[in-house]
Amino acid sequence: MDRFQVFDYMQKHQYEQVIYFYDKSTLLKGITVIHNTTLGPALGGTRIWNYGTEEEALVDCLRLARGMTYKSAAAGLNLGGGKTVLIGDAATIKSEAYFRALGRYVQSLNGRYITAEDVNTSTKDMSYVAMETEHVVGLEGKSGNPSPITALGVFHGVKAALQYKFGDSGIDKYTFAVQGAGQTGYYLICHLVEAGAKKIFFTEINPKHIERMKQEFPQVEYVKPEDIFAMDVDVFCPCAMGGVLNEQTIAQLKAPVIAGSANNVLLDEIADGNRIKDRGIIYCPDFVINAGGIINVYHELHGYVKERVMADTQKIYDRLLEILAIADNQGITSQEAAKVFAKQRIEAVRQLHSNYIPR
Repeated sequence: MDRFQVFDYMQKHQYEQVIYFYDKSTLLKGITVIHNTTLGPALGGTRIWNYGTEEEALVDCLRLARGMTYKSAAAGLNLGGGKTVLIGDAATIKSEAYFRALGRYVQSLNGRYITAEDVNTSTKDMSYVAMETEHVVGLEGKSGNPSPITALGVFHGVKAALQYKFGDSGIDKYTFAVQGAGQTGYYLICHLVEAGAKKIFFTEINPKHIERMKQEFPQVEYVKPEDIFAMDVDVFCPCAMGGVLNEQTIAQLKAPVIAGSANNVLLDEIADGNRIKDRGIIYCPDFVINAGGIINVYHELHGYVKERVMADTQKIYDRLLEILAIADNQGITSQEAAKVFAKQRIEAVRQLHSNYIPR
C-alpha cells in the first residue's frame, strides 16, 4: 500500500492545520486537526483510542475534523471543525497530569481550537483540561455531558426519517436495531422505550453496558455484534464507532432507514453512500442527525439556557427533511446533499472572511 500523503490529503480536502504533540512526563501523545475555520473557531471533542498505527490515528482524526466542519455549518452554528485523538489505552493512561498536559497544548492554539469530551473521555477529564485552558466546553455545572442531547437530536432525526419514508413518525409503529449502548445509544434507547417502540434490539461489546441494559430495559433484546446489521427491523441505528457501513454490511441490511449517532459511519462516503441510495434506503447523514451534542456545547460559549438548546436541537427534524428532499430532487445521495447544504453556508460566509484567527 502506498504511504499516506498528508499534504496531498490536506490539499484535496482543504485542511488548515495538522498538529502532533507529545508530553514525555505523562506519555501523552496525540494529534489535533483543524479542518476549516471560516465560520468560527474549530470545535471538536478529544477521543482516546488504542489505534493500531499512527497513520490509523491520523486518518481517523482527519475524517472526524472534516465531519465537524460540516456538522457545525449544517446546524447553523458559527463554528469550524476540528478534532483531537489521543493514542493509548484509556483504562491505563488517564490522570490529572495527563489531561492538564493536553490543556496546555490546546491553549497553545490560542483559541483557534476548542475541545470537549468524546469517546473514552468525560466531563471530569475535561475539568482537568480546563485548569490549563479556557478553550474547553462540556463542563459540569455548564452544558455537561453532551450525550443526552446528542441522543435527543438523533431521536428527532429518526422521526423525520420515518415521516419521510413512511409518512408517519409514530415511534410505536416501528422496530429498531441499535448498535452501541454506551452513551448516545443508551440515551436513544431510553427515548425509544419512552415513546413506546414496538421492538428494540441492541448490541454492545462492553459487558457493563450490556448488563445495564438488561437491568433497566429487559424488554430490549441483546443480539451479537455480527448479527445486528441483518436484523429485520424498520430502523438501523449505528451509535458506536465509524466506518461500520461498507460493502459487506450494507448488503446485509434489511432496515429501510438508517439513523444513528456514530460519526463517519460510511467507510467510503461516495461508494457506500451510492450503495445505500441504490437500495432505496433512507440514510440520515451522521453530521446532521448527531449535531445535538455540538449544539449543546455551542450554547455554553454564549450563555447556556437549556430551553434554547432543546429548541435548536429539535430543528434537526426539519433540517433532515429538507436535506432528504434535496437528495431526491437532485438525484444525489443524502450524504452529498448534506454537504451541499453545509458548503452553501460556508461559502456565503467565506465572502466575509476565510478563517478564524483571534487577536
